[in-house]
Amino acid sequence: MIDNNRAHDTRWRALALLAVTQFVVVLDITIVSIALPTIKTALGFSQEGLQWIVDAYMLTFGGFLLLGGRAADLFGRRRVFMTGLVVFGLGSLACGFAASAGQLVAARAVQGLGGAILSPAALSLVAVTFTNDKERNKAMGIWSAVAGAGGAAGLVLGGVLTDGPGWRWVFWVNVPFVLGSALLAPRILPAWRGAAGARHFDLLGALTVTLGLTGLIYGLVAVEEAGVRSPRALVSLAAAVVLLAAFVAVERRSAYPLVPFRIFRLRAPTSANVTMLIFAAGVIAMNFFITLYLQQVLGYSPIAAGLAFLPMACGQIIFSNVASRVIGKVGVLRTLVLGLVASGLAFIWFGRISATGSFLTDVLGPAVLLSIGGGFTIVALVVAAVSGVPEEDTGLAGGLINMSQQIGGAIGLALLSTLAAWRATSVAAHGTVNGAALTAGFRAGFYVAAGLTLLAAVGAALMLRGGALAPPPAPAAAPPEQPAGLGSAPATAS
Repeated sequence: MIDNNRAHDTRWRALALLAVTQFVVVLDITIVSIALPTIKTALGFSQEGLQWIVDAYMLTFGGFLLLGGRAADLFGRRRVFMTGLVVFGLGSLACGFAASAGQLVAARAVQGLGGAILSPAALSLVAVTFTNDKERNKAMGIWSAVAGAGGAAGLVLGGVLTDGPGWRWVFWVNVPFVLGSALLAPRILPAWRGAAGARHFDLLGALTVTLGLTGLIYGLVAVEEAGVRSPRALVSLAAAVVLLAAFVAVERRSAYPLVPFRIFRLRAPTSANVTMLIFAAGVIAMNFFITLYLQQVLGYSPIAAGLAFLPMACGQIIFSNVASRVIGKVGVLRTLVLGLVASGLAFIWFGRISATGSFLTDVLGPAVLLSIGGGFTIVALVVAAVSGVPEEDTGLAGGLINMSQQIGGAIGLALLSTLAAWRATSVAAHGTVNGAALTAGFRAGFYVAAGLTLLAAVGAALMLRGGALAPPPAPAAAPPEQPAGLGSAPATAS
């Protein structure tokens, strides 16, 4: 009994550690936004080059997620998790010490690489640590709540640190978390050897998919910055298509594929990834539009705009935890559809913003509704993403759902911001004042996001209907590197 209690306590301590590291990874996507003007002055960035502080992180983070997830399955989850911690921590230190624009962009790319190694390994550890359905749903709710709060917290913390100790602490704030996690991980995370096929690593598959995904994200960034017809966008997207097609061909012929296509025959994970792609497109664009609306139309300061996201962050923390209990009562499918419908209605509500509006009348209500919908949706998608997946593929499943979120966000931001800009320009051509024209563009983007999200709700219901979210089949046993740190956790691939 005592051993069982200790194992139970250790599992929840492990979850706390893993959730905090994911919080920091997500935090770093948004924390620099408020600091950009200060960094521009300090390091002499051009206006065009400034966006690369954000883009460099997104490129390597999105481009290497799939590789990071599969590496966790093949070489050991805890080993890969700690490798990601080291890379992420070194990148954070280098960012803070950067003396030039080029150094900072390069260090941000290293940070993104560390996040891509760290994030899917952490999700995989959560999935294999909690094998009981009820406990796993609760763990996924906590994981999603903490991770979801990271994005909004980054906007607030970025302003506080920039105005306080200085912009370099926007990056150095990660270091204590990394050091603490690195010290605790060997004590409370399970450690097993990777899958038997680790010695047959699919190098060609890794190269083609990583370069292909990086090219895809770079091309989408180019669409946002230079337009869909720009040579940079067209060449990058064409190269991405060729590389990803080559990746599929390589995987079909490989005896030890980086991505076993058997995972796509599982209905729940496949549906979850498609739905995440669509949902993320709307949510990431919403964050972008509301930030601009608050600052450029309502005249908020950067810090005030960041604080405006606090209600949504708090709501997501609350309703992500509620979602795990709802899943236990009504199931993943109903929870997912409910979350998507609520999110779609929130986007429609956002579409009613006014150039003469206010935070209380135009932003707060739909933000709270989206926190409910988003909390339910994210938890349901994460649970579905690992449902029925063999334990030896859970790292890959974690990489796939994270990749879908990043790719979907990049697609949504590129396409919806282009649509919003076109609509704003069209309205301004008729003599409308700038604030009203910008607002018209944002409204158009919100309505399209609403339509996509509601279509995703219909699609999710159709794709998942009748497909049981089964527990994963038992994997083949692999010898442990050392005794498992979580007591009753299965002793297979880490």
